[in-house]
Amino acid sequence: MAISRSTYGTRRLAIVLFACLLVALFLLPSQSQRLLQYVGGPLGQILSVPLAAFSSVDHGISETWNAYLALQSVHEENRQLHRDLELLKGQNNQLRESVAATQRYETLLNFKQQSPSQTLAAQVIGRDATNWYGGMILNKGEGDGVRVEMGVVTPAGVVGRIVKTNSTSSVVLLVTDPNNAIAGVVQRTRDEGIVEGTSHGRARLKYIPLLSRVQAGDRVVTSGLTGTFPRGLAIGGLTQVEKSEGDLFQSAEIEPEVDLSKLDEVLIITAPYEDADSAQKLLQEIRGDRKKP
Repeated sequence: MAISRSTYGTRRLAIVLFACLLVALFLLPSQSQRLLQYVGGPLGQILSVPLAAFSSVDHGISETWNAYLALQSVHEENRQLHRDLELLKGQNNQLRESVAATQRYETLLNFKQQSPSQTLAAQVIGRDATNWYGGMILNKGEGDGVRVEMGVVTPAGVVGRIVKTNSTSSVVLLVTDPNNAIAGVVQRTRDEGIVEGTSHGRARLKYIPLLSRVQAGDRVVTSGLTGTFPRGLAIGGLTQVEKSEGDLFQSAEIEPEVDLSKLDEVLIITAPYEDADSAQKLLQEIRGDRKKP
């Protein structure tokens, strides 16, 4: 009970002192102001230290937070710029492919207009996935007038010949396939032979006359003696001439003029000459004359 009374007395004393202080403030304003100034100066200096420290910490936290928000914004902008850059790269690649395709089509068109043959443009839509033969698939077939044995070329030279067709597509046997055979002639010497493919992805000119002076570097073109190709289309260049003792003919290896692994568009020769009807009539007349006694 004594402790309770002491505590109660202390509270009463504090209340009385606080009341006296309020009365002094109201009744003696000038004296109270001087007293507060006297007491407040040292107290303010004491309190200013933690307040300044707190203000500094608060300012640092505020700056750090603002920097974090700015960094997040920059990070998001950076991600958006990366997405935009990838999109632009894709569009640029598409434009480059379109330009390259346009240039190839223009080259094909110019060759088609200057060629004496009737041709049909076609796209390469597949290649032989096996090692049975060298071939590729075109997107033109019987419905477009494509027939077996028609020649296939590019402005650079001979590609091969059609060996199989259906209504919408056809298969080309490349000039480098061992099962292919095309009549060719050496431009410089005018020696004729048969161009066949090899197992090494090249071609070979066979049955060259033994006394022929063909040599490496000579160009080989189509002879035009068969109905598949007109005369003068490039086949390739001779890289090596072989002549063995006792052989009746020479042979020579050919580097094909056309890069057959990078073809996208080709031309199918539907008729070796524009005036195919007149040529057919002439052949019929010749055959008729031979039959006459």
